[in-house]
Amino acid sequence: MEAGQVGRVGAVMKRSEINGLVRDAAACFAAHGWALPPKARWDVTDFGLGEWRRHGLVLVNLAEEAEYCEKLMYAKAGMRTPAHCHRQKKEDIISRWGTLRVIVWPSHPAEPGGAFEVKVNGQMRSVRPAQAIDLVAGERITLVPGVYHEFVPITDECIIGEVSTANDDLNDNFFVNEDVGRFPGVEEDEAPLVRLVSDVKP
Repeated sequence: MEAGQVGRVGAVMKRSEINGLVRDAAACFAAHGWALPPKARWDVTDFGLGEWRRHGLVLVNLAEEAEYCEKLMYAKAGMRTPAHCHRQKKEDIISRWGTLRVIVWPSHPAEPGGAFEVKVNGQMRSVRPAQAIDLVAGERITLVPGVYHEFVPITDECIIGEVSTANDDLNDNFFVNEDVGRFPGVEEDEAPLVRLVSDVKP
């Protein structure tokens, strides 16, 4: 299922929750030597599911070029990025600090499948569908188009890197859960700390 901008009906994040996650992410980045660019482009999502502690991610877009993209991401333990694939984008997901668990499938998880190969730290590795691969700081996994994946920190916090070919969040995210929406609805219970990419209306 291709993800649009909104998810489950009635699911929202409070602006205060978004602000809190931005503060936590910024503190974690600073504590571990990751300087952000001027006018950083922030993106905070609960994937439209209304439960950011279970399904959530904080992203900062570092490079957004026609040929390539780079992101710095943050999540707390238990904040899962739901299973999805890309049909165009090839990417490396990198643990920059903490330990990140990545679960992979060769195709849609509902489809039967046998062992397949993924590249981990530059070396091909044979894995089973739904196998978990734990990445400690500095380690990476290369995900080619069509490979379904989800990830979640297994340390209290995790800084996650992404380096990829061109990024299209509106048209190249295909989630297993049909309730997923790429960007959250927002309840404005306090003033925004930063402007999110989803706050910018077309």
